[in-house]
Amino acid sequence: MPFPARDETPSDPRASAWADRGRPRGSRWFPVVVAAFLQVPGLLFALFDTSAHPFTAAAMLVAFLSSGLLALGRSRPGAVVVAIAALCTPAIALTTGPPAAALPLAFAVVGAVVRGARVWAWWTLAGFAVVAPLAAFLLTERPTSMIRPLILALFLCLLLGVGEAIRNRRERYRELSRTLAARRESAAEAERLRIARELHDVLAHSLSQISVQAGVGLHLFDSRPEKSREALEAIKTTSGQALEEVRGVLGFLRSDGYADRSPEPDLSRIPVLVETYRRAGLDVTYANDLAHGASAATGHALYRIVQESLTNAGRHAQARRVDIAIAERDGWYVLTVADDGRGRSDDALTEGKGMLGMRERAELLGGRFTTRPTAGGGLTVEAQLPARPAEAA
Repeated sequence: MPFPARDETPSDPRASAWADRGRPRGSRWFPVVVAAFLQVPGLLFALFDTSAHPFTAAAMLVAFLSSGLLALGRSRPGAVVVAIAALCTPAIALTTGPPAAALPLAFAVVGAVVRGARVWAWWTLAGFAVVAPLAAFLLTERPTSMIRPLILALFLCLLLGVGEAIRNRRERYRELSRTLAARRESAAEAERLRIARELHDVLAHSLSQISVQAGVGLHLFDSRPEKSREALEAIKTTSGQALEEVRGVLGFLRSDGYADRSPEPDLSRIPVLVETYRRAGLDVTYANDLAHGASAATGHALYRIVQESLTNAGRHAQARRVDIAIAERDGWYVLTVADDGRGRSDDALTEGKGMLGMRERAELLGGRFTTRPTAGGGLTVEAQLPARPAEAA
């Protein structure tokens, strides 16, 4: 009778090997030792029983030796269950006492189901249910001897259910492990993106400011030394703030878990940000019409969007004037940043990390982010975030 090469289920030897990973190596020999040990009394009884069938002792010895095939059950579960069934059937058909000769077959059936060779196990039991009673009748010439193999076949069918239960439990464990691994990977990816956004905003803003101030200082070094001094002081302040924010972003990555972090910037820091750009020569107006403060996450997102918009206006658009307004409309915080720079560049806005970061910040909080040309030239950035007021102290 031909047997299928593999079960129709998605399990394969690699999945079985993964499920057995981490188990003690000695567990492979546990069914071998148990099956052989429990067959010793029956084997000794068959060897010294002169009234038994002449082939009983040889059949019991073959069944006893078949226990060693259980050690190969992990790599070849289907072939093992077929071989053990063929080797144990004569002993089961000839003996009349406790069915110790069926123990290797019982272990093989359960192991085949657990390791994915379900079809092999079912076909083997179907053949055993036909061949074993027929062999018992032909060898003993007693019709009643067919009852014992049939009962054993029924019992082995029940063991198939045990194997299915173990298999289902393993499948649930694998699925849970995959789900947990996916969650950990997703959380790590989200944290990586958050750090990348923070570092981009901090470094892009700070380096842009330092570059502008350094240019002003070099230009006025000979004619107006006092302005050069102001530029150097601005560079010192900007670089110090940048270092502080970078430490805050990366501090929690320390292996000892210690993080000397400063508070994340929020709406209260926007006037300070605006003032740094005014010192750099950019005409910036700022209007905050919110009746109350925003939540920490919303305030931080608004600050970063304003920061990136000012960086783009000063560094890329070469704007001279920027108007910033924050208001609340119909349950939304609406931030608009309009400049009079060189206008919109669709390619830059689509591919630039700054615009992508602003859009991600808005969408992560359930908001929207849009850009449009400013009347008379320039670009207007608009971010709408759900209104989440800060809790009262």
